[in-house]
Amino acid sequence: MADTRISTADKRRNFHRLHEAGCFAIPNPWDAGSARYLQRLGFKALATTSSGFAWSQARHDGGMSRDEVLEHLTELVNATDLPVNADFESGYAPRAAGVAESVRLAVATGIAGLSIEDSTGNPKQPLYDLTDSVERLRAARKAIDDSGGDALLVGRAECFLVGRPDLEETIARLRAYASAGADCLYAPGIRTREQIAAVVAAVAPKPVNLLLSWASEFTMHDVAALGVRRVSVGGALARSAWGGFMRAAQSLAEKGVFTGFADAASGQELNDLFKT
Repeated sequence: MADTRISTADKRRNFHRLHEAGCFAIPNPWDAGSARYLQRLGFKALATTSSGFAWSQARHDGGMSRDEVLEHLTELVNATDLPVNADFESGYAPRAAGVAESVRLAVATGIAGLSIEDSTGNPKQPLYDLTDSVERLRAARKAIDDSGGDALLVGRAECFLVGRPDLEETIARLRAYASAGADCLYAPGIRTREQIAAVVAAVAPKPVNLLLSWASEFTMHDVAALGVRRVSVGGALARSAWGGFMRAAQSLAEKGVFTGFADAASGQELNDLFKT
């Protein structure tokens, strides 16, 4: 169990402080065990991954129900003393009132923050129009405020992930989300120094989350110099774990060999980790 001396209020307070200055990594566990290990490594906060959790349940990204995600959030919050930011996809509702209800339920799990996307899941109209997107963010903001808590709200512009890599549109959306009450802004899919610097400058002084989910040449020092406040990795850690598992399993199935276990973690090390 997590250390009960760390209250939800303390976690949220610590999370807000992390966003005030500097640059921190916020890696994405997909279950209680991976969350506990990341805490052991010294990270200061964690974020869930919709894709990593879905794959662990034999589902596609976006294939989990709201109730399943809420249960998952509760599990991760209880597994760690660190603040947990929820990848809350599009709020599990198309309308602002539904987003507000979903956010209210998410805040009740004890999360320290959550993100709301502007993607619809409909390939023909991949993004909510800006008016609807802003209304949905405002509803999320009000739900957090009405809860009496201070969970941090992240506004996400999904343009680059849904086939509309328009930096001007992305920035316009992020600015609108900042005005609607988002505490932190996020444009997953931007990759170049120029794109990152432009987003940081456009929403300043609000903090920016950068997604680095590939084998990037960037270091934490590099992105800090660009003004990024926090760096998440999405499903990359889960994909890395799946990659090791798949290679070892394929070697056994196709070649009848056990060499794929060469880089396996020590059972003793894992037992020691989860005894504490």
